[in-house]
Amino acid sequence: MQLTIRHETRYTYTLPLAYTIQQLHLTPRAEPQQHVLSWNLSTPGHVHAYTDAYGNLSHMMTMDAPHNALSIVASGSIATTAPDRGRVPNGDHLSPLIFTVPTRLTAATPGILELAASCLPDGKAQSKDLMCLAEHIFGAVRYQSGATAVSTTASDALALGQGVCQDHAHLFLACCHAHGIPARYVSGYIDPGNTGHAASHAWVDAWVEDKDYSGWISIDVTHARLMTDAYCRLAIGRDYDGAAPVRGVRRGGGVESLSVDVQIVPQ
Repeated sequence: MQLTIRHETRYTYTLPLAYTIQQLHLTPRAEPQQHVLSWNLSTPGHVHAYTDAYGNLSHMMTMDAPHNALSIVASGSIATTAPDRGRVPNGDHLSPLIFTVPTRLTAATPGILELAASCLPDGKAQSKDLMCLAEHIFGAVRYQSGATAVSTTASDALALGQGVCQDHAHLFLACCHAHGIPARYVSGYIDPGNTGHAASHAWVDAWVEDKDYSGWISIDVTHARLMTDAYCRLAIGRDYDGAAPVRGVRRGGGVESLSVDVQIVPQ
């Protein structure tokens, strides 16, 4: 499949800002199942490109002149192929064990431990175990846009019983980490088709020990299915904080308004 993507993030402020710094994970990862045909990142200010500790192609954007608004646009075309049974190669040379450490957003609570115990063994899991967990989370936390924020923890989303893809991913990670199973957060895009869910998306990679395979499989918890060629991967991390497409801080500005527009055209 070929995906043509345009992603605009626009901030406006009631007062001028003196300074803005934004960490951007808006460039698709170099992976066997996706090939960048063309890509452009348009930002104001000064931009420094680098590769972070997880192998994500990243940019640091800074603006030190007064401004009342800023717009960041990422656009291009990606050729994708569907990974066999969701299996993605471990080409980043990172030990999967670094993805067993809970974070503030994925800390386990009694409710999470109970959910995890319904599907997962300790230490190792097969694909069927992880899909069982995804289906349980899909049933326990109803998709509801606007129900949570980027600071919402996995336990908060579980208690609320509703959330978005980010919350489903965090809850899945929390359950896996509680049983010593490596799992990591993935940010990117999905051709939404007729699902109605946002084109900017989050899902997970989890480490499986199947009879014929030991490695990562990629699972869309929100749809309780394996990753297909309808997905474009931007970044991996331990949670949202490490893989967010746009994340930063500012000085000044008064009240902030944020608008995000993502358009995906499959071919």
